[in-house]
Amino acid sequence: MSERSSPETEPDALAGFTVGVTATRRREEFGALLERRGARVVSAPAIRLVPLAEDSDLLAATRHSLQGPLHDVVVTTGVGFRGWMAAAEGWGLSTDLGEHLSEARLLTRGPKARGAVRAAGLNDHWTPATESCDEIKQYLLAQDLRGRRIAVQQHGEPLDEFVAALRAAGAEVIEIPVYRWLPYRDTSPLRRLINQTITGSVDAVAFTSAPAVHAMLGMARSEGLEDALLSAFSGPVVAACVGPVTAAPLDSRGVPTLQPERSRLGALARALARHLPEHGVTRLVAGGHQLEIRGHAVVVGGELRPLPPAPMAVLKRLADKPGHVVSRADLRTVLPGGVARDSAEHAVEMAVTRLRRALGPSGIVETVVKRGYRLACRYEAES
Repeated sequence: MSERSSPETEPDALAGFTVGVTATRRREEFGALLERRGARVVSAPAIRLVPLAEDSDLLAATRHSLQGPLHDVVVTTGVGFRGWMAAAEGWGLSTDLGEHLSEARLLTRGPKARGAVRAAGLNDHWTPATESCDEIKQYLLAQDLRGRRIAVQQHGEPLDEFVAALRAAGAEVIEIPVYRWLPYRDTSPLRRLINQTITGSVDAVAFTSAPAVHAMLGMARSEGLEDALLSAFSGPVVAACVGPVTAAPLDSRGVPTLQPERSRLGALARALARHLPEHGVTRLVAGGHQLEIRGHAVVVGGELRPLPPAPMAVLKRLADKPGHVVSRADLRTVLPGGVARDSAEHAVEMAVTRLRRALGPSGIVETVVKRGYRLACRYEAES
């Protein structure tokens, strides 16, 4: 599902919704974009960028590049290209590298890569409309690559399929490992986010890079939770990805993703601000009061009231059947964390009590003696 062009969403479009953010770079900026629209942001950095300015592999690849003419250079990221140029300057190789690059066709994956090339005083040759490595690959494979030397700047992970296809077409490919990703040092926030996703305590998780997706899936796999995580993303929790490259690890597992039309943080925030209110809000009238259940809060009479997990789980279950009685046994099954059978009735009663207190006005949740509870609805409103 992709974002359609539409006017800017209301400032409080995400009020009541909780969004997990896995980004490391620019996470404060992205979090602020979501918070300005009313979202509660859970920050869980999944990865960290490791510069390779002093890495022997990058130095060896750079020297290899300088041993002959470069016909094509694939620039995948702006930060990676700038890092490569800075490292070359530190080694005293910037002049030679600049001369080689000036004589090559520079294929830039997107605007940021193109901007970095131009900032270095170089001319870019072509940028794909899709901003994808796959389109660059197809562009190159449509030409005779026999005998061509092509440098490919990696963007965090080896581009094995990309490189193999070019080599199979007769090119000499030099891989430029400008930087790589490692797990974030403190893994506890990501572990908490995995559990929050599985239990439905967040409404969406936003990814801004494929390595972050791999990191979250890998951590879940190591704890035996990958299937549960994928199930959550295929169900109530939205997996929002900044673009197709980021979404690829989830697409390969059949997980639906929300993507903006343009691979930008602002566009991703707008896509969430359109999607969640459209698909994650239930409106009804109970006890004469208008209710709007949105994410992990409820609007009562125009006032947003955040709800703890247990009362919210009860409210959502009651809202599944407005006006119908829902048994205590049924409500027990939706309480987070699991409840022992001998304490089930008390746990449900406590959750209902807290729900009534949070809602404020009386008469919204009715007790039906010896049967259970129901929302006092005369009719079911549009959801």
